[in-house]
Amino acid sequence: MEELKLNAARRDVLGKRNRFLRRQGITPAHLFGHSIESQALQCDTVELKKVVSHAGETRLISLKIEGEKQPKSVFVREIQRDALGKQLLHVDFYQVRMEKKMQVAVPLVLVGEAPAMKGKGRMLAHGITELSIECLPEKVPPQIEVDISILEELEQGIHVKDVILDPDITVHADLEQLIVKVAEVQFRVEEEEVVAEEEEVEGAEVEAEGEAGARAEGAPEKPAAEAAPESQG
Repeated sequence: MEELKLNAARRDVLGKRNRFLRRQGITPAHLFGHSIESQALQCDTVELKKVVSHAGETRLISLKIEGEKQPKSVFVREIQRDALGKQLLHVDFYQVRMEKKMQVAVPLVLVGEAPAMKGKGRMLAHGITELSIECLPEKVPPQIEVDISILEELEQGIHVKDVILDPDITVHADLEQLIVKVAEVQFRVEEEEVVAEEEEVEGAEVEAEGEAGARAEGAPEKPAAEAAPESQG
């Protein structure tokens, strides 16, 4: 995989004055890490956007700071954007020690096609979407691919224990946690609507019967037929 490189310079402009840097096509940044002195930095916005889009938070970046001989190995720790999510406002970099293991959450990406999905009324039910691992910085994968082409039957799933990783990578997660499975689509909304309609019809019938009974109880009784007068002999 191609090494990601980024140039930076020390930044003297701080606080609210950073908006003047952004207008000049420069984005403020910050570098920190274990046992190092934090530094305020600035980067060319165009170059920074390109690197950040490829790096995410799981790819190493070789950060070359103006005036320093050796580049630093860093990860993107946090990205701040404007309300629309278009303009970069600030980026935090975390410097790592290449000989020391680190813990990081890596996104899980589904690849392939599941044969079990060919049946009607089926869907992919997702469990966890990222996996917490521990390894040396150079061993951190940008993403972990999960091949779903092994899913051939309904309700068959892939769990953490099924993911094959480099032997040097330690997983910090429950091995029985579900990543994805093929499940039936549940038509709960439609079923609830049908039940509601049936209950409404039944309620209307009961109400009609009740009204009919009430009318029958309130009606005056018909007088009994008078007896015919006896004939006089």
